Amino acid sequence: MGSTRKKLSIGLASILAVMLFLSACGNNGSSNNASPTGNAGNSEEPVELSWYTIGTPQKDVDKIMGEVSKYTKDKIGVTVKMTMIDWGDYNQKMQVLTASGADMDIMFTASWAFDYVQNARKGAFAPIDDLLKAQGKGITEVLDPAFLEGSKVDGKNYGVPANKELPAQEVWRFNKNLLDENKLSIADVRTLESLEPLLKTVKQNNPDVVPLQVDKNFMPYTPYDYLIEKFPLAVKLDDTGYKIVNIFETPEMKQALATMHKYYTAGYVPTEAATLESSSDVQATGKWFTDKATTQPFADNVWSTSYGYPIVSTPQSDALIYNLSVMGSMQAISANSKNKEKAMEFLNLLNTDPVLRNLVDSGIEGTHYKKTDANYMENLPESKNYDMPTFSLGNVMLTHLNPGDPADKWEQFKSYNDAGKPAILLGFNFDPTKVSNEIAAVQNAKEAFWAPLMTGTVDPEKYAPQAIKKLNDAGLGKILAEAQSQMDAWKTANNK
Repeated sequence: MGSTRKKLSIGLASILAVMLFLSACGNNGSSNNASPTGNAGNSEEPVELSWYTIGTPQKDVDKIMGEVSKYTKDKIGVTVKMTMIDWGDYNQKMQVLTASGADMDIMFTASWAFDYVQNARKGAFAPIDDLLKAQGKGITEVLDPAFLEGSKVDGKNYGVPANKELPAQEVWRFNKNLLDENKLSIADVRTLESLEPLLKTVKQNNPDVVPLQVDKNFMPYTPYDYLIEKFPLAVKLDDTGYKIVNIFETPEMKQALATMHKYYTAGYVPTEAATLESSSDVQATGKWFTDKATTQPFADNVWSTSYGYPIVSTPQSDALIYNLSVMGSMQAISANSKNKEKAMEFLNLLNTDPVLRNLVDSGIEGTHYKKTDANYMENLPESKNYDMPTFSLGNVMLTHLNPGDPADKWEQFKSYNDAGKPAILLGFNFDPTKVSNEIAAVQNAKEAFWAPLMTGTVDPEKYAPQAIKKLNDAGLGKILAEAQSQMDAWKTANNK
């Protein structure tokens, strides 16, 4: 129920991000017009910008982009054609489009979708440092400096990060109706193990409800910072020696997998969890009790608005700033774009102009939503035809407030960001060039067992040793050695 556009910065941090694993349905209409710089007004022929972004393709997207184009044509002499590519298709389709030299101007990228660091190094994106100084001054004025600093690749910026929550924090989310009905408290819940009495009660009293909703992208929280998203190499969050380990060999992951298998056997987890693409169907019905999510200030309110029933949450981790969260949502300019200056002018406007930002985000006032006062909005029934992932589209701090949000929501967001502490690997970007074959082999080898182990579907006593052997046979040791050597050099260079 309600709108995905309200569904947080899911994806910004690792876990929920990959809840929407990736690959895309493209269309490569765009423009070949030369790009006049500066404010074109109406005297010049407008430049059409081709914008590729992630999310379930929306019925009214062309209609909204028509309104966007009227606004941007007048302001900066551009019109905009948006192509949305579904979550599950984005990686693959964008790789094909980029490799074919398709005519694109602006594209969504992240740590978890169309890999930002990897594609910046491959030359898919234009470096934007000079463009930011010339056409993107507004962006540098509004963006927390940690975003641009943390998303440099080999000293250069290649993407405009969305101004959103900076730290990532894992929470347990609960369907409040079921908590109340069963008179359950979440005061003592934090660890995976602490959920057990609540799951048991719900299983007994509500046989038609999934006690712990997980899908194939689920990973139990462990206090480690991962070298690569959903890849078994990580450093413990408090390890000042920066030793890289295989996550399957850590006591924390061993315990988590054993607990998940116990929960699976007890019937707390969906039988088909290891192959389940996403949890959105069950969230729409409300037939779930708890799941794992990545939070932000007032997230419960966002989720409740989106689902149409009350959600509450409680932390299972500390709030830390990871590479994954800094690079969790970005818009890059294609290296092939013929309109780089105009693309940056558009991104600058998108991130500084509330009229444009809310039009792209929420659609047309009076059709898709109504204003309830200066800064607040409510969705109208038509919003089902235009339901955008807010986090992926730029500066979230320009968007209208939801019913129930405090008036100072964005000030509180800024305070949350200021209080965020860096995770151990913040600023370290692994260069996989020398071990790319081994990485491909390990990715291939892990497919068969990763989701079954993480979701508790199989017994880790039996399958984890087999998984470790497969990973080692595929070359994990060589990757670890190369990564450790880069890590040691980085540690020395940065006086860690």
